[in-house]
Amino acid sequence: MQTAHTRNATRRTRNDRIFDIANICLMCVLLFIVVYPLYFIVIASFSDPTLIHQGKVSFIPQGITFEGYQKIFANSKLWIGYRNSLYYTLVGTSINVVLTFLTAYPLSRKDMKGRGVLMFFYTFAMIFSGGMIPTYMNVRSLHLINTVWALVLPGAILIYNLIIARTFFVQTIPNELLEASLIDGCSNWKFFLRVVLPLSPTLVAILILFYGVNHWNQYFEAMLYMSDSKKYPLQTVLRGILLQNEALVQSSYDDDPLRLQRIADQIKYGVIILGSAPLLMLYPFLQKYFVKGLMIGSVKG
Repeated sequence: MQTAHTRNATRRTRNDRIFDIANICLMCVLLFIVVYPLYFIVIASFSDPTLIHQGKVSFIPQGITFEGYQKIFANSKLWIGYRNSLYYTLVGTSINVVLTFLTAYPLSRKDMKGRGVLMFFYTFAMIFSGGMIPTYMNVRSLHLINTVWALVLPGAILIYNLIIARTFFVQTIPNELLEASLIDGCSNWKFFLRVVLPLSPTLVAILILFYGVNHWNQYFEAMLYMSDSKKYPLQTVLRGILLQNEALVQSSYDDDPLRLQRIADQIKYGVIILGSAPLLMLYPFLQKYFVKGLMIGSVKG
């Protein structure tokens, strides 16, 4: 007697197998295109810069040297930047997630009056913003300059993430569940804390990932609102290291200026690795939630 697996195997035609092989080959090529640049940056960050410029470093590191990392780590501001970025990311992401939940859930309730008008204004604000100068004047008038709040409060809620959260609540929290809870004497706050939140771990992970990446990568806002270099986040510090090193190369009277330029390129590779490493380590743990988040609102049923 044939099993289901055997029957399915016999039904597969030669064209099906050809399609599978071609699909796998295509996916391998796309994977190589995506992964190889990152891999090259990693091996180039501790390979001999001269060999890199000669094209002798492709897949295996050559002439291993950590001179670029030594120059980066010699800058004491690096660790201050790591500490600041970690603090800004934790504080900012916590505020973002809480405010997004408190805003998105009421907008998902059918019994909330005026929710359509509010969503119109939220969407309008997402498309049309005041711009950099009005935002700076607003931050300055609130006396937030040179404080952590200048990097956190102006983007406390991103409308795109708000729409994702609202869509999640609409599709995940049925109205019948709310009605049953209200009949049992559950208040709106209890329903939100004891029912909605426990059913939303996927949304929490998605918002943490989106907001966390946004806070970790910000550098321009710190240049606008921070006058104390000791409060700069990591990305701003790394940018300063790159600019300082480029200026040193251009103003140097070294006998071998090409060597300095190659070391500068190696420092660039190291800066990319140091700035991306925390997110690269975090992403595998949140990837499954990230995929689910992209699917929110894509299927109706």
